[in-house]
Amino acid sequence: MRGRNNEGVLALTILVVVTAMTLVNPDFFTVSTLFGILRNSLVETVFALGVLIVIISGGIDVSFPVIGIFAGYTTIVIAQGGGSDPGVLGALLVAVVIGSLLGLVNGGLIARFGLPTLIVTLGTQGVFRGVLLAYIGSKYIAELPASIAQLSTTDLFVVQQGPVAARLHVFVVPVVLLCLAVHWLLQRTMFGRGVYALGSDAESARRAGFPVARLQLAIYALVGLLAGIAGIAHVTLSRNANPYELAGTELDIIAAVVLGGASILGGRGSVLGTVLGVVLIAVIKNSLILMGVPGTWQRAAVGVLLVAGVSIQALGARRKAARRRAVELEEARA
Repeated sequence: MRGRNNEGVLALTILVVVTAMTLVNPDFFTVSTLFGILRNSLVETVFALGVLIVIISGGIDVSFPVIGIFAGYTTIVIAQGGGSDPGVLGALLVAVVIGSLLGLVNGGLIARFGLPTLIVTLGTQGVFRGVLLAYIGSKYIAELPASIAQLSTTDLFVVQQGPVAARLHVFVVPVVLLCLAVHWLLQRTMFGRGVYALGSDAESARRAGFPVARLQLAIYALVGLLAGIAGIAHVTLSRNANPYELAGTELDIIAAVVLGGASILGGRGSVLGTVLGVVLIAVIKNSLILMGVPGTWQRAAVGVLLVAGVSIQALGARRKAARRRAVELEEARA
């Protein structure tokens, strides 16, 4: 899925899937189901914002889930070791600092040595997870600080549907604000222009005066920052801290960003498309669960969507190149 109308196509696809599932199972189209899908999309959306920035810049990051759980879990361990409740803002600050520092490790390796982003983040993924399990902790933590435990049950509002109460978690608000902030950053700042320029052609970006190395450092630090927020949000919404969680979620999130119209080759992508991509993946997975499809086949479905999204992008790029060659031939003949 690509092009200027990509968001419209995604929205239509979501509508078609929801309509089809409602016809098959009328219980699907309820406020409770809608709120459940939104809740399940919150952490993925924050992760996806970081992945979007990396993909637009022409890179691929697969270490962000590990950075997220590293930041979230370590924050809880530090809070327990300190013997006092750091508060929500204190915990968020710790998670953001940890995430940003880990992101800077990725950015430093990429910027300093010019290494492929996929190789670097594959390597640091293993290193970060090893450090987490060996030196921070490997035990499941069920008891969270009081402020975080309270936040985990705080709802924006509740809709009563007979005996069932549909709850929309308050974390929807900061996620919406983050989406708006990243959209502004990409569309209205020199940093955003640099990200798009870097993804289109790194050498051209350098010649245009963009400090490519510093830009890469900033990109991966920002990805780490967003992963840290997602990590502490995951711990909060899960009401526990488990260092083994979030492994394997990179496939779903990268698929959502690509389906949202971000070019895997860099230079193109939008926040709105990414959010719709996350929602589409969540709706499809929820539909498969209601249909009784095993989890392994749900993963297969996401993989098929990712391949389809990349294939459509490749076909579009090929057609665009063919049209460009045809125009050049016509001009040469003239």
